[in-house]
Amino acid sequence: MEFVRAAGLRQPGTAGEWVAAGPTGKGNGMRRTPIWGRRSGAGEPRRNGAAVVAVLLTGALALAGCAKDSGSGGNNNAQGKGCQLSAPPAGAAPTTSAAEQQPAPQAPAMRVGLAFDIGGRGDASFNDASVAGLDRAKSQMGFTDVKALDAGAGEPEDAKQTRLRQLAREGYNPVIAVGYAYADALKLVAPEFPGTKFAIIDEDVQGIPNVTSLVFAEEQGSFLVGVIAAHKSQNCHIGFVGGVNTPLIQKFEAGYVAGAKAAAPDIKIERKYLTPAGDFSGFQDPNKGSEVATGQLEAGADVLYHAAGASGKGVFSSVKSANALAIGVDSDQYNQPTVAEYKDVIISSMLKRVDLAVYDYIAAVARNDLGSMPKKFDLSIDGVGYSTSGGKVADLVPAVDAYKTAIALGEIKVSDKP
Repeated sequence: MEFVRAAGLRQPGTAGEWVAAGPTGKGNGMRRTPIWGRRSGAGEPRRNGAAVVAVLLTGALALAGCAKDSGSGGNNNAQGKGCQLSAPPAGAAPTTSAAEQQPAPQAPAMRVGLAFDIGGRGDASFNDASVAGLDRAKSQMGFTDVKALDAGAGEPEDAKQTRLRQLAREGYNPVIAVGYAYADALKLVAPEFPGTKFAIIDEDVQGIPNVTSLVFAEEQGSFLVGVIAAHKSQNCHIGFVGGVNTPLIQKFEAGYVAGAKAAAPDIKIERKYLTPAGDFSGFQDPNKGSEVATGQLEAGADVLYHAAGASGKGVFSSVKSANALAIGVDSDQYNQPTVAEYKDVIISSMLKRVDLAVYDYIAAVARNDLGSMPKKFDLSIDGVGYSTSGGKVADLVPAVDAYKTAIALGEIKVSDKP
């Protein structure tokens, strides 16, 4: 891990800011800082600036070793007592900001189309998060006409075009494409339907006026769970399982490694992808996820983080069999029914607020105010984060929130490249 010194953030006994530059060689369990966009009731806030509430640190933050998980799912075969940990960053000066709340717009005549990514509804991850945002919008905005189309395993590229055209021709507006795999199809289809508003999640599509891109700072949220992994590992040895080796999933890897190295510079990290770029089966192959996870566990890793969609179920299965610990992705996977049998080993999840982005986009369409959409869903507006469901990381909240504050204020820069 390489750090770059800049002005601002002090580490004990030094001056300057530590900037993570990347490695060299709900009771829902959701941590939300009020001034970064806390949501309440049926309303939807505006986000006014990046002011944040200070994290007040105590002596407890100067942790001398990894905190052993006291609940079920701990690694009883640990080889050591954990990592030698760095102190978290110092807290920022207190500031306050009142989030401006807006009532949810009423749009009973709206018809919303959704084109799923590989894995579809029930993946306990990315697709389910998009459904959660759509369901919230339906409930609060009063529309009922929704159509969602599934992606097929190994389908040809033109199948994506067909789904988008079908939704647009049937009058659904807006149409939301879930996943970067739709980028090429959307570039062809959107110009054919200039009166239809389209959104795409996870791809920055430029130059098409009726397309809105919903993108995230996955590296920032992954940094936080990397900190958690370093604190919870008894072997000072952790792992990352990526679904498909693409620049998007590499952002998860980069942040996770950076966070773990920030907390424990000497930590050992296993990293492997299930499939190469272009082979999307890596997002829907639990058997392969289990195989790769088993290899990392046998190598000595005792905390695994996956960014592998439905393949993550296989990761969880292997982690449970090894009596190790796991970190989920996208949704709060501790509370996902489709992976409930593994919840005892899921200590946290990196929250990628696809639900928030989908809801905000639909609300902006209803208000005819797409210009209000954020350019990126990052930590400063709680577009990414981490979960605390199950209480297994309750002892780490002050330390993790200290890193969260520093990142949101720009005092720690997290690279999006491994």
